[in-house]
Amino acid sequence: MGIAATGAKPWARADELPYFLRDAFEFCELQLLGQTVVLAVGRGGGKQSLSEVRTGLDKVKALAGQPAVYVTQALASYDRRRLIEQKVSFLVPGNQLYLPDLGLDLREYFRQRAPATAAALSPSAQAMLIAALLRQPWQADWQASELATALGYTPMTLSRAVKELTASGLATAYTVGRSRWLRMELPPAQIWERAMPALRTPVRRTVWVAAPGPAAPAFARIAGLSALAHHSMLAEPISPVYALTIADWKHAIDAGVQELPEPEPGAQEWQLWNYSPALDPNAVTVDPLSLTLSLREKTDDRIQLALEELKEQFPW
Repeated sequence: MGIAATGAKPWARADELPYFLRDAFEFCELQLLGQTVVLAVGRGGGKQSLSEVRTGLDKVKALAGQPAVYVTQALASYDRRRLIEQKVSFLVPGNQLYLPDLGLDLREYFRQRAPATAAALSPSAQAMLIAALLRQPWQADWQASELATALGYTPMTLSRAVKELTASGLATAYTVGRSRWLRMELPPAQIWERAMPALRTPVRRTVWVAAPGPAAPAFARIAGLSALAHHSMLAEPISPVYALTIADWKHAIDAGVQELPEPEPGAQEWQLWNYSPALDPNAVTVDPLSLTLSLREKTDDRIQLALEELKEQFPW
């Protein structure tokens, strides 16, 4: 978005801000309801993190003594919710203005979106998409049946997942001989951002298991806050967290594992996932993309900061 498009003018004191903020945002000012506000317009080269937005607006408000507003062309629903929860002013032109400093909350007009944001992907389609995004080195083209076989999906499940991924615009399908291939037309980071509104937490439910006792099943992975602590500066949770499939949970029950009615000292938290927590077969934790989805609704600032750290370990 250019300054002219907003009817605003350059903010005269922008040069007094740190360089990293001037590099991430274009600053201008605008008269709104008789009040001068400073707009921090996200530059088109990248997506600003919540911590960058908060840092920028805080510095602008301290310097200008005026309300500061984050401006972006698009905002995922989970980011919008986090900004509102933390009372951070923002503007999505044509959609929503949230300006608590002036008592304004003009709810968004949802524009017609591509199917990718309209409906949730099934667990199998989500697992195949994430498994493809995790592949290293990155490959825009991948054989659908290869991933489906690795994940234990039937041909019917594979067919449905392919239809979902192509209908959502996240991939295009083509055939080579008898093999079905999928191609991602965008870089992995853009595919991930586009898919996010259609992705859901992989956790179906959580159970508590007494410890000491049977170890977590062989196919379980460290998950939840335990996995986030493994990948960031977050402190380890009191109770270790593991992820396993519903099938593995049934096997554990058959082996004598009993679910506790409520947590108790020394208990373990087992997350029962809708798809395999071992999409990265060589890792001891769940993959960083699924981990993000399992924790993104948490409002604790420490967790959100740790998730920002986790982004640096995404495979692209």
